[in-house]
Formats: sequence, C-alpha cells, structure tokens
Amino acid sequence: MRILGLDVGSRTIGVACSDALLITAQGIETIRRESKAKDFGRLQEIVKEKEVHRIVVGKPRHMNGDNSVNIDKIEHFVAELKKVMPSMEFVYWDERLTTVMAQRQLIEAHVRREKRKQVVDKMAAVFILQNYLDAQGG
Repeated sequence: MRILGLDVGSRTIGVACSDALLITAQGIETIRRESKAKDFGRLQEIVKEKEVHRIVVGKPRHMNGDNSVNIDKIEHFVAELKKVMPSMEFVYWDERLTTVMAQRQLIEAHVRREKRKQVVDKMAAVFILQNYLDAQGG
C-alpha cells in the first residue's frame, strides 16, 4: 500500500506517490485541470494502479500559520473527491514553502523556465509527501 501526495491548484494538480515502504516520495505527474469528472477519473486510475490507501493533500498556509485564501477551494475539492472515493483516508499537510523549494531545486538543476512551469506542481507534491513521510518516521 502506498500514499499519494497532492498539490491542488486552480489550474493543475501535482501528484506524487510513496514507495511501498513509505520512505520516499516520487513525482508522478501534473494533471491539467479540465473538469471534475476527468480530474477525479485520473486520480482514481492512479489510486488503483499504485494501490494507494491514503491521500495527503497540501494545506496552504501563510508564514504566520493562518490559512491561505485558497483553503476553502481545496477543502471543497477534497470533499467532492471523498464522494467518489468514500473509503479513502485523506490527510491535510502543511505545504508552506513547498513551491518555493521546488522552484529552487529546479533552478539549481538548470531546468529551463518553460519546463519548470510544467513540473513545479509535481515537485511541490513530492515535497508535501516527503515531509509527511519524514514526520511519520518513515
């Protein structure tokens, strides 16, 4: 059984998945949001393919700890996703600075700006999931 990590945005969903031992997170893909049916359908495919038992969703917070204005949209997204995956366990995880860390890592790796835009959400999902796994004692 594995854990999925999601960085949910208004236009994309970054997706990462743990290894079977729940030690490391790997980027899977960036889903371009089109419709709930397509987005949820793709997430269901990944959950089945990877044998996922838990989904960790990035919870956007400001540096002072207050919730970001986007939290309502993300909570609504998760509530709708729970309807199509009622037996799935969902966990929110603080995602502060994950996009910044992903951008820095991609810049240090000399990834071109156009390519960074395509993968930054997936990388942010990796950071969210890896932080969660590390906190669990992986």
